[in-house]
Amino acid sequence: MEPRTALRNSLVTGLVLLAPLAVTVFVLQFVFTRLTRLLDPIVQTSEIQAVAANDLLVAQALSALLVVSVITLLGFLAQRSGGERVIDTVDRLFSLVPLVNVVYTGVRQVSDALSAGEGRYQRVVLVEYPRLDVLSLGFVTGDGPSEADAVAGEETEFVIVPHSPNPTAGQLIIVPSSNVHETDISVRRALRLLVTTGVAESEDELVELQGEVEDRTPHVDPVATDDD
Repeated sequence: MEPRTALRNSLVTGLVLLAPLAVTVFVLQFVFTRLTRLLDPIVQTSEIQAVAANDLLVAQALSALLVVSVITLLGFLAQRSGGERVIDTVDRLFSLVPLVNVVYTGVRQVSDALSAGEGRYQRVVLVEYPRLDVLSLGFVTGDGPSEADAVAGEETEFVIVPHSPNPTAGQLIIVPSSNVHETDISVRRALRLLVTTGVAESEDELVELQGEVEDRTPHVDPVATDDD
C-alpha cells in the first residue's frame, strides 16, 4: 500500500473513532460554559463571596459538580425500568441545540448501529443490487414472506442494503435465497466498511473480500455444442 493511501486510511479511521468523543467534549464544554455564566452572578451575590478568593473559580467548580451529578443521575435512571424514556428525553434536548443536533444525531445513529448490529442482523451477504453485476453488502434480517416465496418459486430472505457512510439508513429488499451470496464477513467489519466508505480496508483485506465473492459465485459449465 502506498504511504499516501495508508495515511489517508489512518486519518479516516481515526476520525471515525474520535467523532463520539469530540461530540461529547463539545457538548460538555457548551453546557459547562452556560452553567458557569448562570452561576457566577449568583455566587457574587451570595455569602460565598466573603470566603472565596475567586468567584469565577467557585462558579466553575459548582458547574462541574452539577454536570457530573446530572450525568451520573441520567446513567442511573437509564439502567432502571423506563430508561428508554430518559434516553429519548436526552435526544430531544440535544435536538433543540443548533449545529449540535446534526452532529449528535449522526454520531448517535452510527454508534447505535455499531453497538447493536451483532444482535440485529443475522449475517452479512452480497446481493446483486441495484442492478445485475453490481454487488452490494447486505444484512439478512429474516426469512421472506410466503407470498414472496410463491412469486419467486423458492424461499426468499429479507435483506437490508444499508447506505454509506450512514448504515442506519438503507433499503429493505426481498431476495430469492439462490441470489444471496454468503460471506465470512462479520457484522462489525461490514459496518466499519460502510462507515468509512471502504477506505479503512487494506489492500489485503479487499483481495480477501474479492476472493470470498469468487469462491461463492456458482460456476456454470459451458453448454456443449454439436461441434464438440
